Amino acid sequence: MVTFFEKIFENLGTWGLPTLVLMLGVVEFSLGLYKKHWNRNEILLDITCFTIPKLVIKPLVAYFGLKFHPYVLPDSKGAFDWVPFWWGFAIIAVADDLTQYWYHRLHHEVPFLWRFHRTHHSAPYMGMAMASRQNVIYSLFFSQTYLTTMLVYIGLGYPALFVKGIKSIITTLAHSSIPWDKPFYENKFLHPVAWVLERLISTPATHHAHHADSTDDGIGHYKGNFGNMFFLWDVIFGTGLITRQYPKSYGIASYQQEEWYAQFMWPILKSKKEGSELSHNGPMVKDDVVEPVLEPQLVSPSLVAVEPELKLA
Repeated sequence: MVTFFEKIFENLGTWGLPTLVLMLGVVEFSLGLYKKHWNRNEILLDITCFTIPKLVIKPLVAYFGLKFHPYVLPDSKGAFDWVPFWWGFAIIAVADDLTQYWYHRLHHEVPFLWRFHRTHHSAPYMGMAMASRQNVIYSLFFSQTYLTTMLVYIGLGYPALFVKGIKSIITTLAHSSIPWDKPFYENKFLHPVAWVLERLISTPATHHAHHADSTDDGIGHYKGNFGNMFFLWDVIFGTGLITRQYPKSYGIASYQQEEWYAQFMWPILKSKKEGSELSHNGPMVKDDVVEPVLEPQLVSPSLVAVEPELKLA
């Protein structure tokens, strides 16, 4: 058994990480941590989003990328293989995660991009399967796979794959329904460690807040906490909220249980749910709150309609 787990961590960049996530996912499901939210539509969506990118999209990007680079950069193969491993790791970790922070953030702040990322925030539950729950277009333009392929070609493959493995573990555990960070908050002896940990990397408490369906309780913060591996970016750019608590409910108020294929393939395939953001001619961003209809003479300036606020889930 020990040898098996050693092999998993030695092969995180290939079959190791999917195997680890699958095993942890079985534990979550077996313990009932998905509760009653994981119905047939959600199961199909989570499985599709987990398998297609990992078994089809990413391998194809890597394969054709390594075939393409020699034509456009014929003299660059192995050009940086002299860079020490830990220097390469540090540079790649910062560059990769900072890029993803802004990629992620823009999909919440630019209405046109929101629907490509909406799938990741639609589930009314948290779990490790959520880490991969993305629209296929969002996955196709995700920078990490292309960056890793390029880095392998120029001689920084080992640090790049190591960053990818560490980052995948952190982001997967941050989505987990298991509050593994809770002991750090409950044990006073561990409070100094917790202070550093929650400001450095994404944890269940900080990332669950990002997936909350409300901000009314002072815990949910879907308007921030965008960090993937490093929560540090939220600290630097002022988008972070740390409460050491977990939201009571998750998702988006406008969720209509849209068909799994529409959530994965929009805009190629659209939802049949009328008025959905993923339906034909659906709203770009749907209001989470519907204001009551008032008589014209009773409408005060404070109730004048404004542009719907994009939920930064």
